[in-house]
Amino acid sequence: MSEAQNMGLTVIEKIIQDHTEQEVSPGKIVWMGLDVRTARDFGGPNVVKNFQKEYGDDPVQDRRKTFFTFDLSVPACSIRYADNQQICREFAREKGIKIYDVDEGIGSHVLIEKGHARSGSTVVGTDSHLNILGAAGSFGQGMGDVDITFAFKTGNTWFEVPETVKVILEGTFSYPASAKDLTLFILSKLGTKTAALKAVEFYGQAAQKLSLSQRITLCSMVTEMAGIIGFVPEVNEGFVKEMENLTGNLYEPVQADPEATYAEEIKIDISGLTPQVAAPFLPTNVKEVKELKQVSIDSGFIGSCTNGRTQDLKAAADVLRGRKVKKGVMLKIVPATRRVYSELLKQRVLDDLFESGAVISNPGCGGCAEGHIGLTGKGETQISTANRNFAGKQGKGNNYLASPQVAAASCVLGRIASPEDL
Repeated sequence: MSEAQNMGLTVIEKIIQDHTEQEVSPGKIVWMGLDVRTARDFGGPNVVKNFQKEYGDDPVQDRRKTFFTFDLSVPACSIRYADNQQICREFAREKGIKIYDVDEGIGSHVLIEKGHARSGSTVVGTDSHLNILGAAGSFGQGMGDVDITFAFKTGNTWFEVPETVKVILEGTFSYPASAKDLTLFILSKLGTKTAALKAVEFYGQAAQKLSLSQRITLCSMVTEMAGIIGFVPEVNEGFVKEMENLTGNLYEPVQADPEATYAEEIKIDISGLTPQVAAPFLPTNVKEVKELKQVSIDSGFIGSCTNGRTQDLKAAADVLRGRKVKKGVMLKIVPATRRVYSELLKQRVLDDLFESGAVISNPGCGGCAEGHIGLTGKGETQISTANRNFAGKQGKGNNYLASPQVAAASCVLGRIASPEDL
């Protein structure tokens, strides 16, 4: 047994060790087996073209583990995306690959719902936020189209084992603070250097109590921390039941060894957490809502891979119930998946959102992708539940990142606001 193994393994080291014959340690490049490989409607056409150029009529390594997911411009609203999606469809028919087409929703969420991204599995794709799968205990990783082409052909990839940062959350949070506020607060503390090119494990009572949608919110923004992936190893009974009911699979969390070695251990006190907002043009430019109440808004966007689950949209509906979006303000709602949309229909959540004056779209990525609702025009100020507010990311306007509750309250008042201000 190697010295690294004697010292114990972190979560990501354990997952990678289960998928390679080499001994795993931080900084080592290993040949890693892949349980799932995917491509979406952005990047997917290049994967197809690369595959045809390099491998011709050869089959993919295992069609049962290979998928296309369409979520960026769904249904296609430009010739470019229509062509991209059709290129993937034709290749999928030829190779016998399953497509989660324009009606299914955000690919990373679909992979969780369908049970493909299982705890302890390895998943790669052309999505920069595929590390969101850490919320389900899976090692998800976005890669370039050349890497994904190789994964389609071989079912393997080379990967450098990252170091891991251990983050211990001290204290708990309560309404009106949410998982998005927790995430933004952590982001303000870690910035983009502490977790850069590292995995992150989140511990503490507040982390353990998180539901799937809340874990998704937290893990999705590890990308904005410049991290490789985030995990919440400690689970609660409700989360386990939620995962098993959702996927039909038994859920067995991957736990780090007690003697695992970390690059750094950080404690963050979240006691008294209040609603947070990330101001343009950096997700790390985080302030308390009370500091930004003078900022007027033109629109709101609630959705994205970070905040598009049923729990997120229900939280917004609870704020909006019996209220109206302020005249002159446009609120755009995009559920994450078809399953989420169905749950919203059955729970009558869409009724409250519609009656408030919100515009409700079909499932997808929303304004994070050009061509789907949620984009901003020059001079427009938007409150958004997405994960990035870089200049140009959601259009030419200014985007403030916030929770669904804050976004909803802001759209009622026409300025950045907390639910408590209503």
